[in-house]
Parts: sequence; C-alpha cells; structure tokens
Amino acid sequence: MNVLDRFLRYVRVDTQSDPHSPTQPSTRKQMDLGRMLVEELHALGVADAELDPHGYVYATLPATPGQEGRPVICFCSHMDTSPDASGTNVKPIVHRNYQGQDLVLPDDKKVVLRADDLEGLRANIGHDIVTASGTTLLGADNKAGIAAIMAAVEHLLAHPEIPHGKIRILFTPDEEIGRGVNAVDMDKLGADFGYTIDGETRGSMEDETFSADAATVTIAGVSAHPGFAKGKLENAVKIAADIVAALPKRGLSPETTSDREGFIHPVEITGKAESAQIDFILRDFETDQLADHAAVLESILADVRQRYPNSFIHLEVTEQYRNMKEVLDHHPRVTALAEAAIQSVGLTPRRAHIRGGTDGSRLSFMGLPCPNLFAGEHAFHSRYEWASVYEMQKSAEVIVAISHLNTTEV
Repeated sequence: MNVLDRFLRYVRVDTQSDPHSPTQPSTRKQMDLGRMLVEELHALGVADAELDPHGYVYATLPATPGQEGRPVICFCSHMDTSPDASGTNVKPIVHRNYQGQDLVLPDDKKVVLRADDLEGLRANIGHDIVTASGTTLLGADNKAGIAAIMAAVEHLLAHPEIPHGKIRILFTPDEEIGRGVNAVDMDKLGADFGYTIDGETRGSMEDETFSADAATVTIAGVSAHPGFAKGKLENAVKIAADIVAALPKRGLSPETTSDREGFIHPVEITGKAESAQIDFILRDFETDQLADHAAVLESILADVRQRYPNSFIHLEVTEQYRNMKEVLDHHPRVTALAEAAIQSVGLTPRRAHIRGGTDGSRLSFMGLPCPNLFAGEHAFHSRYEWASVYEMQKSAEVIVAISHLNTTEV
C-alpha cells in the first residue's frame, strides 16, 4: 500500500473550493481530481466507479463470498482544499527520516516549520514527512485521507483472502466551505455507517464535533455626500466596524478559547458607505449554547442601533451542522469497531473532539453514523501544512482492519 506516491500525485491537482460560487461543485477544477480518481479506481478493477455531475465520486467494493449480509461501510474523504491559502502549483517536498530540525521552505524562507511550534512534528522524528514549498498549502487536508482510502482499496483487491462486507467509497467536493454533502444521494450511497478519513495524529478517532450556525449581519446605512454629511451620514462601513469592535475580546473569541469552549467569529466583511455585510460563524459543543451566542450578537446590534437610528441592521442565523456525538452515542458499535481496528495495527486508540466539523457531522444526521479517523494531516489551511507518511500508511491499515473486523462480532 504505497500511500506516498498517490498522495504526491493528488496534491499537485488544484482543487480549491470557492465560498462565493453558487455552483455545485463550487469550482470545476475539483472535477479534475474526481476524474483522476475514477480512472485509478477503474484501473484497480472497481468497475462501477463514477463521477456524478455534482462532483461526487461513488465506488463499490463488493463483499467477499459469504459476507454479503454484513452491514455496508462507507469510507469518505473530501477532494477540495481550503480557500484560506493558495492551492495553485503545489510543489510537495518529501523530507526523509525527519530528525526534528527546523524545515525552511525554499520558495518562501520566512515559512519555517519548527518542532517546538507545530504539534505532532516531534512524534514523527524518524519518519518521512511531506510539506509544500512555502507559497501554497499542501493539500493534506484531505488528500491524505484520499490516498489512505485508495491504498486500502488497492490492498483489499490484491488480497481477496481478507473477508469483508460491501464497501462504499465516497469522495466529496466543497467540504471546506460547508457544502460537502449538500447533493449526496443517500439512497444511491446505500451504506449503514461510515468513517470520514480526515483527522490528524495516529490513533485518533473523533466522535464529537462543534455544533455550528452561520450568522449574517446586513447593514443598510444612510449615504450622503461627505462634504454635506453632517447630521445625515450613517456610514455602513463604520457601523460594521463598531459591531466587530464590540465583540467579546476574551471567552467567545477563537484566539482566546480552547478545548470545549465555543466562540463567535467574524469571517468576512464586505461593503461601502451605503451598505455592508458581516458574516460570522457561531460554534459550540453544546448545541443549545448556539442560541446564547446569537443572543450576545443581537445584544451588540441593539446597542449599535441606538447610535445609528436611521440605519437598518438585521441579523439572520442559519444552521450549518450539529455535533455528531448526538447521533454516535446511539451507535456504539461504529466507534468500537474503529477502536478495535486501530489497536489491531499496533496503535493506541485515542478518542478526541474536533474544534470544527467534517462531512461526517452532517452525514451522521442524514442517517449515516460517521466518526472521523486520523489521516496524518497537520497544520491545516496554511502554508505550514504537513503530512506524516507513516500516519497515512497506518490510516490505510486501519481502513483494511475495519473492513475485515466488520465480519466479526466486535
């Protein structure tokens, strides 16, 4: 199972998604990787592999003889990369037998990966790691997961003596912009439970995510010529600035919270003197706390409205995803199977929670219980992103082990 060669091939394909695009997928270039994956699956002998018009790759490994009645597993990873950093012309660099030294990336020497700064690097001393060259992200999130799934598929097909039930493969677009499962055909997928392969450190299984809402503040100010604006102008840009400045500096801000603490986070401001918009994300592990975060935001708006009485300031909150633990607690075998598989490949299982979400968050509420497993991807969404070849390899082994253990009574 050579995950490295596959990974290096995938990260060179630009698949950055676009939150401002109304299409599905949001960028056509994501289809380039989808077509590549379908071709590779066909070459491996997966006859039904297909790329649908929405950018989803579906494929099936039939059950081995005698295992047709086992529950159907889905393994899922996303093809897109984050809009937070460039994904164009990624030049992956393999650092063999990493020994803990600083890694100065050649295309921008200001980008230095230091073991003291980046969690997980020291744990990979003696292993090969992969970085980009300094001007782009790497794309390990989530092409490390894709490489692990593809390597596992290749191994299972090459070893028909390993018993397993029916396996469904799903590669999704637009996960990074919250639309990863918008157009998934759940009937077509036809799985009983699944695993996203989209996590970090070896042995980790994440069965809990944030619950998430989006909040949009729309501002209609009062425009006036600046030379004659006294007593008339209510500048929407300044109104937006006042709202952001009034956000809690501690306790509800991502830069001052950790572990299980939630937050209110402005992600984008657009506008001019006449009108403006602020896009926020609200996050918490306790779903009912999201309403409290929205109330904090509404309280800020109420105060700002008093200072701009002739302007219109409106808050709209929409649901994004919910904490997968609310579903997974009712399906203990799904998490137990993963832990048994992790242990079977010589790793220590470690349950964790994600200060974020995965496709599995929404899939779980769509009827597919779906925790998240490690893939060896680290420092997501940045030019400091790196991947552990050893952890990608172990991820592939865990996928094989889950497939086999699903034929037993774990």
